Amino acid sequence: MHHFILSPKFLISSNVFFPSLSLLPPTNPNSIIPSNSSKTLRNSIVNCRGIEVSVLSNHLNSLSSSNYNGSIGNEKLRNVDVKDVDIATLGNLCVDIVLNIPQLPPKPLSERKAYMDSLSSSPPDKQYWEAGGHCNTAIAAARLGLRCRAIGHVGNEIYGSFLQNVLHDEGIGFVEMVDDLEAVKSVTEAYQTLLCWVLVDPMHRHGFCSRADFSDEPAFSWINELSRDVKLAIKESKILVVNGYGFDELSPGFIVSALKYAVEVGTSVFFDPGPKGKSLSMGSPEEQIALNELLKMSDVLLLTSDEAESLTGIGNPILAGQELLKRGSRTKWVIIKMGSKGSILVTLSGTSCAPSYKVKIIDTVGCGDSFVAAVAFGFVHEMPMIHTLAIANAVGAATAMGCGAGRNVATLTKAMELIKAGDLNEDDKFWRDLLDKTAEVQEFTLLSKKVINEKDSNLNCVSFEKIFPEITSKLELAKLFTKVFSSES
Repeated sequence: MHHFILSPKFLISSNVFFPSLSLLPPTNPNSIIPSNSSKTLRNSIVNCRGIEVSVLSNHLNSLSSSNYNGSIGNEKLRNVDVKDVDIATLGNLCVDIVLNIPQLPPKPLSERKAYMDSLSSSPPDKQYWEAGGHCNTAIAAARLGLRCRAIGHVGNEIYGSFLQNVLHDEGIGFVEMVDDLEAVKSVTEAYQTLLCWVLVDPMHRHGFCSRADFSDEPAFSWINELSRDVKLAIKESKILVVNGYGFDELSPGFIVSALKYAVEVGTSVFFDPGPKGKSLSMGSPEEQIALNELLKMSDVLLLTSDEAESLTGIGNPILAGQELLKRGSRTKWVIIKMGSKGSILVTLSGTSCAPSYKVKIIDTVGCGDSFVAAVAFGFVHEMPMIHTLAIANAVGAATAMGCGAGRNVATLTKAMELIKAGDLNEDDKFWRDLLDKTAEVQEFTLLSKKVINEKDSNLNCVSFEKIFPEITSKLELAKLFTKVFSSES
């Protein structure tokens, strides 16, 4: 349930114009704000250190409901033209149980199953529990000031309650995939919250066990249709994030239905196949069809260089990105995560590259999920590509500096510290060699902290110092609004 990635319209008084920064509060969107509070926010002006912003909050609450599980009233169903949620994640909600063990579990499937059953016989102490899967992306996005929804299924047991409480505390709305929860109240395993046992040996190597590993069917194969609440959650969101691990829970047909509905209602789709991409490409006909549909119809694809090569057969990450663009019918960005080197963003018009930040890596779990959240931040706010990569690298690196994912993913403050330090892991030779091996000549932009004096017709070096003010201003503003609206909630 994890990615393994190394770092991977308003006017302010200073006359800097940010046309796309959302003014919507990143507080829990499922809670009802009293009418007098809404009126106050709607007419207020926020003043902070010379910043003056008219707060337009006619859509403060998406999927508003008095029920925490995300049920939606008829009145809201009649008015869903405004996308007042920034990002929604589809499925892949699980609880990680992180345990230190003398040695990793055995490899034979039957022995691993017995090992997991023995672990599951009694719940471990809650200090070892953590929100996992797509919770990582949602939490990282919420901490960047984005309004978030987590669409999924959790059971009616202690693990499901834990997961919902974590999302609630992080200001993330939860939308249950099932219309009638009473119909699935059951003690049987098929309806329970998905657990992932994260096992760490004395050498800090990780092993993973989940019931999804021991079945040919997705864990929630009984979920076949998009419910009314799920459709509305997708329709009201600017971005729907899907990853390869969602196939462990949901059927290929269900995922394709969500993809096609998102396209129908104008919601951008982010797809990160992760390590599952390779197995899906060789999986059942239904899985192969679903993978191809996601690769073709998603607006943004996010892959490691190895994953891009496995899906295209092309070792050069830029050429692999260009190939994925050609295959896609709606694809705008292909982002290749280059581990400790940094990241690449490929479009039809050009390629942008940003080196990673120099950090001491503690744990890479959740780095890729955090990176996705930061890319969504840049996409929603229509930031330049190189700016988006610089922020995403920082958020991914900040997560790698901590231990574990879930509530341990990057904070906005930590990411900003890395950006302000500006300690880039620069390797001009690596990037130039990569460019030289790219047959198709196009605009190539490289972020660098060094002063570049030479003139290169194909290489456009952008100074980190040049983009630094705009990046920090955008993040500071996101931080400002997070604090303002959190205090109102």
